[in-house]
Amino acid sequence: MLPFPLRVTTLNLNGVRSAANKGVDDWLRSEARPDVLCVQELKALEADMTPSLRTLGGLPGAAFQHAEKPGYSGVGLYWKHEPDEVRIGFGHAEFDAEGRYVEAIYKRPGGGRLSIVSAYFPSGSSSEERQQAKFRFLADFHEHLLALKAAGEVLLCGDVNIAHKEIDLKNWKGNLKNSGFLPEERAWMTRLIDEAGYVDVFRQLDPAPDRYTWWSNRGQARAKNVGWRIDYHLATPGIAAQAKPDSAWIYTEQRFSDHAPLTIDYA
Repeated sequence: MLPFPLRVTTLNLNGVRSAANKGVDDWLRSEARPDVLCVQELKALEADMTPSLRTLGGLPGAAFQHAEKPGYSGVGLYWKHEPDEVRIGFGHAEFDAEGRYVEAIYKRPGGGRLSIVSAYFPSGSSSEERQQAKFRFLADFHEHLLALKAAGEVLLCGDVNIAHKEIDLKNWKGNLKNSGFLPEERAWMTRLIDEAGYVDVFRQLDPAPDRYTWWSNRGQARAKNVGWRIDYHLATPGIAAQAKPDSAWIYTEQRFSDHAPLTIDYA
C-alpha cells in the first residue's frame, strides 16, 4: 500500500553519473525530498550503477531498465515505499531494448491499484528513421496506456519528447515542422487527454506561459528561457484530482541536466 500524501519528482538526467557529479543527490535529499523519483536517460549499464547511484535522494528502493546500447537511454524509478509489483518494460521488444519503461504497482485497500511509471519516449530529431520509430512507439504505447487505465489509476512521469500546445514552447512558429511539435505528435497528446481521459497534471495546476523543462545547449537558450515543456505528469482522473494546488514545481536554480526536475504533490 502506498501512503499519501505523496511527492513525485521526474527528471531526465542526461546521464545519471553526470547529474550526480553536478549535485542532484544533495538537492533531492535536502530540498526536493520526493517519495517517488522517476528518472530518464540513465546512460549507464547495470555494472555502472554504484550503491550511491542506486539510492539517489536517500530513497531505499529502485528498479531500472537499461538500454542494450552503452551510453544510451535507460530509465529508473526510486521509491520510499516498497511496491507490490515491479514491471520492467512494456512488452515491446524494439523499445524495451532501448530502456524506456519501469512501472511500480501499488495495490489499494478494498481493491484497485495505482501504477506509477517512469517512461522515456523516443526523440525523432536525429533522422527520419528515428521519427518513424517514434510514431511506432506512440501507436503501441497509446494502447498500453489504455490497458493500464482499465486496470486502475495511473501516474506516468517522464520525458515525452512532445510539446503539446503553443504555450508549451517559446518558438512554436519556428518548430511547426520539427520533431517534438509535429501535428501528428500533438494530435497523439490531444487524443490521450481528450479521448483516453488522461490529465496533464502540471497544466491542471499551472496555466501560465513560459513554463519549460528543457532547453537546448545551443546559444543562451536556458539563460533566455527559450525552452520546451516536454516532461510530464500524466495521470488518470482519480489520482490527478489529488494533485495539491500550487504544488507544481519546476526547479531551475541549479543545473543538473539540460532538463529541469518537475515535482508535484498528491494529497
